[in-house]
Amino acid sequence: MTYTNPVYDFSAPPELAGEGGRRPVVIVGAGPVGLVAAIDLALRGQPVLVLDEDKTVSVGSRAICYAKRTLEILDRLGCGEPVTARGVRWNVGKVFFKDALAYQFDLLPESGHRRPAFVNLQQYHFEECLVARAREVGVELRWQSRVAGITTSHDGVRLAVETPRGDYALDADWLIVADGARSTVRGLMGLESEGQVFRDRFLIADIHMTSDFPTERWFWFDPPFHPGQSVLLHRQADDLWRVDFQLGWEADPDEEKKPERIGPRLRAMLGPDAKFELEWASVYTFQCRRMKRFRHERVLFAGDAAHLVSPFGARGANSGVQDADNLVWKLDLVLRGQAPAHLLDSYDDERTRAADENIRHSTRATDFITPKNAISRTFRDAVLELARDHPFARRLVNSGRLSVPAVLDASPLNTPDRSGEFSGDPGTLVPGTAAADAPVRSARGAWLLDCLGGPFALLAFGPAVDAASAEALAQASIPCVVVQVGGAALLPILAVEDVGGLAASRYEAQEGTCYLVRPDQHVCARWRRFDLAEVQRAIARATAQA
Repeated sequence: MTYTNPVYDFSAPPELAGEGGRRPVVIVGAGPVGLVAAIDLALRGQPVLVLDEDKTVSVGSRAICYAKRTLEILDRLGCGEPVTARGVRWNVGKVFFKDALAYQFDLLPESGHRRPAFVNLQQYHFEECLVARAREVGVELRWQSRVAGITTSHDGVRLAVETPRGDYALDADWLIVADGARSTVRGLMGLESEGQVFRDRFLIADIHMTSDFPTERWFWFDPPFHPGQSVLLHRQADDLWRVDFQLGWEADPDEEKKPERIGPRLRAMLGPDAKFELEWASVYTFQCRRMKRFRHERVLFAGDAAHLVSPFGARGANSGVQDADNLVWKLDLVLRGQAPAHLLDSYDDERTRAADENIRHSTRATDFITPKNAISRTFRDAVLELARDHPFARRLVNSGRLSVPAVLDASPLNTPDRSGEFSGDPGTLVPGTAAADAPVRSARGAWLLDCLGGPFALLAFGPAVDAASAEALAQASIPCVVVQVGGAALLPILAVEDVGGLAASRYEAQEGTCYLVRPDQHVCARWRRFDLAEVQRAIARATAQA
């Protein structure tokens, strides 16, 4: 059954009658990034207004792969479960060369995680979940509201907004721009994204099909049903399947989107007896681009409006959600007068570095998937042949390095480790790393991340923090809750039982080990013993006050 988009009604805003007032935060764009930012702000008690020029959710499945870290962010916002329940969970991927399996991989081979490596869900369903949650928490959503002009100053932004019932001006202290790759606001401000457009084209086809294909990511290099090119297959909710066909640069996008062109490609892939129905199709090119800066005084860019990568690797929507996760807690502190405005410079610093990391991975994947000359193709094919039997070659195969959270190890907000206290080995929770989850028992829930995020948190292993110090942290101008793993905890400390010892293992914990975790669940400092003054200094540093 073909999906029918919901239609959201236009309601005349008070500004059309000369009423309304200045807004602390306006968000342009009601896609995944704008909605996540709006929900987070609302949960922190900030009134927020979202403008979108459309009257519905995404047309076509578009972004479909939501990574474990994105799901953890959604859990904090109260909408992780509906997204996970609605989508298709997967951990395993397979890479084929010609007509044979080259190798397979498991992105989450260990147990003890709340969420899978990925959930596949059509972007329109994802956005519907977010719209419902945004309404629950009091976000004001204005549909059919197009930004037609912008004036910026050192203390705010004025927008000219066009609607079906007339135009009006809207003033805001801060503007978050999340209006996508063709950002209207970016264009109005005369700003550009810089980078590379790759000379290749890909066809996306969403098809309804009942199939016994496993719920895995399948990627073919040079398959017999599409020789010389690549193909990607993903399962989505409602028996909808995503197929990406590499077409080559000379392909005509308008012609390739026609059903009479798509049908034979699918028939060659799926077999003469396969029954399927085409729902949506699009042709795209690989792009790796970003703005030089994501902050322009009171205007903050996020998601595809700020940076753009090729879709293989699922780095677009996932990195955009992480942008919002990084930005909102900082903006909240600035709005409350608890942190200086230059704390927002760290958003630009951290997320431009993350964008560069995503662009590097995406560019390398593109170069491997679409060799630029005969020598590159010979090398790639040799790697794929070797991958069948030799593990070393599998590390060289690149069908899109799949999205993982950025490690913000170079952030100015981090407090460096004391020399020799921690191993610092790859994969450990160095400052800048997203906190690891683990099964626990606590008053907050059955997972460690239920106890972290929102305010700052000090994660202590064993009775390292006395009640008086915990009270001092809780009552500080920027509050910090103490979460104690193991041992009897005194109020106001939150007691957590480590089920199976996984929390201690994932945090390299000894008795007395402490981790300072930011509101976005990123580690910003860690110690082998508790010292109140050091924790206070680390919080000051993490909020740009030291």
